[in-house]
Amino acid sequence: MYDQAKLEELEKISRLIRYHSLSMTTRAGSGHPTSSLSATELMGGLLFGGAFRYDLAKPDSPNNDRLIFSKGHASPLFYALWAVAGAVSEEELRTYRQFGSPLEGHPTASFRYTEAATGSLGQGLSIGVGTALNAKYLDRLPYRTYVLLGDSEMAEGSQWEAVQIAAHYKLDNLIGIIDVNRLGQRGETMLGSDLDGYAVRLAAFGWQTIIIDGHSYPQVLDAFDRALGSEEPVMIIARTIKGKGVSFLEDKNGWHGKALDGSELERALKELGEIDMSVRGKISLPEDLRPEAAEPVEAQERNFPPDKPMATRKAYGKALARLYPQFPRIVGLDGEVGNSTGAETFKEAHPERFFEMFIAEQNMVGAAIGLARSAKIPFVSTFAAFFSRAYDQIRMSRYSEANIKFVGSHAGVSIGQDGPSQMGLEDIAMFRAIPDSVVLYPGDAVSTDGLVEKAAAHEGLVYIRTTRMDTPILYGPKEEFEIGGSKVLRKSEGDVASVVAAGVTLHEALGAWEELKKEGVAIRVIDLYSVKPLDQAGLLDAAKATGLVITVEDHYPEGGIGEAVRSALGATGVPVYCLAVRKKPKSGLPGELLDFEQISQKAIVAKVKEVLWRKKSQALQVPGYGR
Repeated sequence: MYDQAKLEELEKISRLIRYHSLSMTTRAGSGHPTSSLSATELMGGLLFGGAFRYDLAKPDSPNNDRLIFSKGHASPLFYALWAVAGAVSEEELRTYRQFGSPLEGHPTASFRYTEAATGSLGQGLSIGVGTALNAKYLDRLPYRTYVLLGDSEMAEGSQWEAVQIAAHYKLDNLIGIIDVNRLGQRGETMLGSDLDGYAVRLAAFGWQTIIIDGHSYPQVLDAFDRALGSEEPVMIIARTIKGKGVSFLEDKNGWHGKALDGSELERALKELGEIDMSVRGKISLPEDLRPEAAEPVEAQERNFPPDKPMATRKAYGKALARLYPQFPRIVGLDGEVGNSTGAETFKEAHPERFFEMFIAEQNMVGAAIGLARSAKIPFVSTFAAFFSRAYDQIRMSRYSEANIKFVGSHAGVSIGQDGPSQMGLEDIAMFRAIPDSVVLYPGDAVSTDGLVEKAAAHEGLVYIRTTRMDTPILYGPKEEFEIGGSKVLRKSEGDVASVVAAGVTLHEALGAWEELKKEGVAIRVIDLYSVKPLDQAGLLDAAKATGLVITVEDHYPEGGIGEAVRSALGATGVPVYCLAVRKKPKSGLPGELLDFEQISQKAIVAKVKEVLWRKKSQALQVPGYGR
């Protein structure tokens, strides 16, 4: 069926790929050669057998097929493929796993042919869902997404989230390849060599399955040909041998993640036979098409009546709908709570730009990575608490340099009677911990709108925290909000303390200002809407002017606003007191819970009076710290 000369050429290519995989890991003294050897024919057949289409000179071309190594530990194979294609030099291969090399131990965006950072298993198929959604529904281009999967990672629930959603959206342009080599890191995988076990499960979800011998080029090439004609997502289930090609490695436990030493490498290379270092594989070029895209146009002006309170979660959806014409690369994703997060407003206005991802947050974030890597601006929304389920995907998105905007609603105890399972109280800490992230926490509808606009324009990861309850409008329609800024809402020459708050507690602080004013006590109220980066200069001015800072947040103290402010002001010697959620939350009315956690107007007033009394009585023994 296949030309004998072509098959012989592929066999030569396989020997060279194996040579590179073994040599570079021995040179580095670490890596995963056996995991690379098992998938050599699978990936050699894909790239150089005619199915895969890619312009090596244009890695960012929207027409290129996507190749995602979900089993990112097989990076020696990944880099060897591009070397055999003529895109990576042998000299560059020699830098594998060295400090500063783009050829890192697991693929990251620093390597020019990496679609997304992988290595934390169970994420690649979700990323592939995102790139496939982009091709079919947004750019409307004929490129396909191929995802190499390890059999061990098929135990991850995120894989089955991706399998379900791919069938739901009929992603016939998504092709997975399971490298069933039987052995994981410490022994046999859950299903071992039970290829039918994988097939039955996947077929039940609506995937076409193709079972093959993963070391037979005729079967490999035939499988990719069949996959190209499918009307469903396809999973190629390949029986392979870990360490294939080297007798003392083949199907042997204990070699996972272990490089060969010099003498072992010499033995292995002899078994591979003659290596033709000059052989090169040819990758077919894709069509040169333009993706469907709208041109940016100026958005309509904000419209939030000053006398009508609105929850920031609702303002988020309105802002996204308003701003889409200005940022036509925006895409909305939501975890089946769009009527609560406000995302349904965007869905109603621009249904072709919205994907319902259901209660499957890990896959939702993974798909957002794929969309972001396809030059879209995904806004991903769910309850703030539920992002904790997808934190691994969120942290990995940073290594993909994915331009994603996360929006967490129903944050804090102020959501009320739903109780602690629904209360996001760790989210600020989660997102602050990610390098180069931006964390925004608007206090009213106008600031929400302004910060959504800044988030859309910002290149990089942004988290916007929104709340459930309606809050009064604080700002005029023309007010501008900068990332890294803050707003001073109440100020006088006689201020004795600066109260720093955001979101719901900002309104509690304004109430405290009113109450204390009646008693002749003046405080400064600061809206710290940008939690990261924060307005260090503005905070320093306030601290020096008032000599005392009190932070108030509807969040646990660890990693929250208080710790951020203390860090910014640590060198000043100005005392910083932090009011935060310190008791295990309960169900109750919002006001009851704010009082219970001592982050309400009443608690702020009490703390200001307590600290001033201490100051007057000179009883403050540890300046700079307190509750």
